[in-house]
Amino acid sequence: MSGRYRLVISDVDGTLVNHDKQLTPGVKAAVGRLEAAGVPFTIVSARCPLGVQPLIDALGVKGPVAAYNGGTIFIAGGEVIEHHLIPAEVTCGVLELAAGTPVSTWVFADGVWHADTVENPHVPRERLSANQEPTIVSDFAQFVERAEKITLVSDDAPLLASLAKQATDRYGAQATIAQSQTYYLDVTATVANKGDAVAALARAHDVPLDAVAVFGDQFNDVPMFDRAGFSVAMGQAPDAVKAKADEVSASNDEDGVAVAIDRFILSATE
Repeated sequence: MSGRYRLVISDVDGTLVNHDKQLTPGVKAAVGRLEAAGVPFTIVSARCPLGVQPLIDALGVKGPVAAYNGGTIFIAGGEVIEHHLIPAEVTCGVLELAAGTPVSTWVFADGVWHADTVENPHVPRERLSANQEPTIVSDFAQFVERAEKITLVSDDAPLLASLAKQATDRYGAQATIAQSQTYYLDVTATVANKGDAVAALARAHDVPLDAVAVFGDQFNDVPMFDRAGFSVAMGQAPDAVKAKADEVSASNDEDGVAVAIDRFILSATE
């Protein structure tokens, strides 16, 4: 294979899948064309490993994949290459910040989604993303030493922004704190960010970062835009995210990943 790009890495929600969390035939076919051209394709996502497994299976991804934004890097079939937990002090502190506020709290530990309630409008979609039912708990203390991801959920944008600032001010040096969606505030380990995840995936594939292309749609994708040699934002991405990308594709509901593969990646390998 000749050409500029030797590895393509895609975000999942808002990028690889459409609004209904579905992998479309057009995207599947484009990934197949990419692989046929000798360019490996893989995934980096805020989802848990169980949540990305159906996509790995559907696309035939064979190399390393990043879940929890790089908190867990594993190979299809289950072999874990890297596993990073949130420091216990940070987990306790973030849970304390959320206590008494009208946000839902989700803690992922041991690959399992633990939630304080199912009475939240975002639970049905998370069932699809996480590929599992939530385990309802009233006390998250048991997960302090083994939390992989904490997600605070709210449609109250000012409240979530306030919690994000408080958490960042207190724990920004000890964890990665970012919004994966306007209604999700995610907390993961320090190296569990998409910039470091892309670097780890590139190392695992023995590909230099300047030969890596990445696709994304949200602010938590910008760190991988900054690290990779080439970046593409989906058409529905916020303008500030688009401004950080090298190119802009169609939206995720218009097979933006397929458009990006054909227009920007495969054309560069010919």
